[in-house]
Amino acid sequence: MSVLIEIEEAIANPNLDAALTQAAVEAVLRRYSERPAADLTVTLATNETVAQLNAQHRGENKPTDVLSFANDPDPDFPDLTGESDDYWGDIIIAYPVAQAQAETAGHQPSEEIILLAVHGALHIVGFDHDTPERKAEMWTAQAQILADLGLPHIQPTES
Repeated sequence: MSVLIEIEEAIANPNLDAALTQAAVEAVLRRYSERPAADLTVTLATNETVAQLNAQHRGENKPTDVLSFANDPDPDFPDLTGESDDYWGDIIIAYPVAQAQAETAGHQPSEEIILLAVHGALHIVGFDHDTPERKAEMWTAQAQILADLGLPHIQPTES
């Protein structure tokens, strides 16, 4: 399994702990999925890029903190596999949003990126927060991964 970290050219010198971000995503994939080891990409992007993707895939023409795109088979074509069985998908993090949320939460942007990478990876393995019960389950999983990494102080700004 490998977690590739990509940074858009427009983002100069991001505050990023790449090794810990990779370890966080790997921890989610190991703990919450039975799927064999596969690759995943985490991209730090501009608000413009994230707004464009958010509009295209969710119908919301604005940036959000993180988007996840799982490499799942298309339900309309169940006999076809994803582009590669060895690829989990993509997590796209809006770096300016992460910076702002880190400031609000009182921690470093690198820590917010780890939180958002964990959040995105949890979406990739099937977690969601569309109901109060599912949100509580996802927030518990998120907190457990962060605690296991020695980062229990990192909490989402959204309650």
